[in-house]
Amino acid sequence: MIARALRPFRQRSVARFVLLLLVLALFGLALLFVPQPGLADAPRLVARLGPVAPFAAVVVGALLMVALVPRTLITVLWGALFGSLEGAVYTLAAALLAATLGFAVGRLLGREFVAERVRGRLARLDGWFARQSLLGVISVRLLPIGGYGLVSYGYGTTGARLAPFLLGSVLASVPSAFGYAAIGAAVASPGHVNWLAVTPAGLGLVATAFLVTRWVRAERGDRSRRRSAVQPG
Repeated sequence: MIARALRPFRQRSVARFVLLLLVLALFGLALLFVPQPGLADAPRLVARLGPVAPFAAVVVGALLMVALVPRTLITVLWGALFGSLEGAVYTLAAALLAATLGFAVGRLLGREFVAERVRGRLARLDGWFARQSLLGVISVRLLPIGGYGLVSYGYGTTGARLAPFLLGSVLASVPSAFGYAAIGAAVASPGHVNWLAVTPAGLGLVATAFLVTRWVRAERGDRSRRRSAVQPG
């Protein structure tokens, strides 16, 4: 009786999850087949927008990330259009907005489906995301496991908390944002590289190596503890 009463709710969760997959598939197809817009007129468009240009850069950048456009590409372009410092700041604001939107869509369309079906190791993995601290989010963001938008959608389907996810997403984006924005600015203005803007990228490489090493050691420690618990005393 109870299972029959819950069936419509489960069917709705399946429908929402299928909708999430369709949205991601459409974004992926758009990246492959939609013609790339010409960028020759972009500087004139930025000049025409005037004081509204920073706001437009944040909103457009966020929408592009949500549509699975690589954050690296957007950062380089914004650096070429706005300069290394401004381009990095606008990209970070766009990353925060994109992380919020992606997380919200993933939570709305996919969380119920995942929560109803995770078992065994997947349940432990979901619990790990739910307990994740700021450092954990930064570690996942720095790992090359998926694009910025895709990771945001995926986090929404887990039991992760919103505040650590958003803060960790932005902090993990800081080094590459300044580094790639400086590259874009250097391409637009050869011979005028802002080395101060490139510095966070170097620090980011060191931080990435440290976090990945710490994560790998923690995983090995957990495996060793699980093996010890299984072996008879």
